[in-house]
Amino acid sequence: MTTKLTDKNISNVANLGIQWQAVITADGSTATTAVAGRGYLIDTTSNAHTINLPASAIAGDTIAIKDYAGTFATNNLTIGRNGHNIQGVANDSQISTNRASVELIYVDSTKGWIYTNESNVSSLGAPLFITATGGTITTSGDFKIHSFTGDGCFVVSQLGNAPSNPTGGPTNVDYLVVAGGGGGGSTNSGGGGGAGGYRTTFPSPGCNAGAFPVSATTYPITVGGGGTPGSSSDSPGSPAQGGNGSNSVFSTITSAGGGGGAGYCAPGTGSSGNNTWNGNPGGSGGGGSNAGSGGTGNTPPVSPPQGNNGATGAPISGKGGGGGGAATAGSTAGPDPAGTPGGAGGNGSANSITGSPVTYSGGGGGGVPSAAQGAATGGTGGPGGGGAGGDGSNGTNGTANLGGGAGGSGRTAGVTNNNGGAGGKGIVIIRYKFQ
Repeated sequence: MTTKLTDKNISNVANLGIQWQAVITADGSTATTAVAGRGYLIDTTSNAHTINLPASAIAGDTIAIKDYAGTFATNNLTIGRNGHNIQGVANDSQISTNRASVELIYVDSTKGWIYTNESNVSSLGAPLFITATGGTITTSGDFKIHSFTGDGCFVVSQLGNAPSNPTGGPTNVDYLVVAGGGGGGSTNSGGGGGAGGYRTTFPSPGCNAGAFPVSATTYPITVGGGGTPGSSSDSPGSPAQGGNGSNSVFSTITSAGGGGGAGYCAPGTGSSGNNTWNGNPGGSGGGGSNAGSGGTGNTPPVSPPQGNNGATGAPISGKGGGGGGAATAGSTAGPDPAGTPGGAGGNGSANSITGSPVTYSGGGGGGVPSAAQGAATGGTGGPGGGGAGGDGSNGTNGTANLGGGAGGSGRTAGVTNNNGGAGGKGIVIIRYKFQ
């Protein structure tokens, strides 16, 4: 049982003398354990030092500490709490100003040790930084990076204590949230899938020290899957349209799945009929088929925009338009007469949140019929994981964990329909200062 201080024993403490000890020269490895009633002169000329408060304490115990050489600013002194609170908080203290002097007295189990005298002290709290778990963790300099290639949880157990402590870390993080890319359209000339929505705070102000505030809690992470490929079958109920990608989510940030590319079915040959000519809206829009329009990007709208529009397909010969990308819209399929390529997918955006540049959210290329029908090549996939359009063949899949839109397919020799590609899965990346 801990006895609280009373007016009487506070008075007694005030009359006790501090027994000053010989100078302690910090060696960078050996910590000092303080004894109640003693004073410590600490020389940190060459190394930082830690002095731990007594593990057992009773009300009225006192400790005094003095910067012997005036070097605490160069090599800091940490006061370890050793299981007790300091000033009512379960944190160590750190002294980082030259010529600092402090005296502490133990009060009770609630407040623990409190400071009764402070001289030349700018901040008594030890620097704290964000501590978290979840995903695959890597480091880049003073930053930790949590990469989620599938669903999981980002669990924050501790926050930084800047600006109250100038040497502590921020309470903010940076994020990159990329949704799943759209699937490519099918049959005669499928449109390219739109890229997954792309949202980020990186690079952020303050030397990339974070722009999104977090708290000490658990954040569920959702990583969106890629959209399904358009089917090659003209049978009733067969979806020639590529499926939209799925959303990726971190906290209040949602990136929308990319729009599926259009699938061209001749009137009456499939349950979808001409209604499949237009690309779907999404994070970036899917490309159109034949004369169909591209889907609208940045749907639903956010600022800054998470993506761009898909492009129109070419009529008559039938060529798919490119799906939109994070940085640019998809390209329209080459004009008739036949012999020009399908539309290229829109460009993705490069981001160095992991410590090196990676390009994400490229749009899928539009498909074209085979050379036997006078068409040229399928549209190229946009940088950032966009799949190429098929040339009388299946569309290429979008790249997983880049959120790339898939390529649309093209008919072989006017006879065989082919499948669009599958959209690429998204990714969520979180970065923060940890030291």
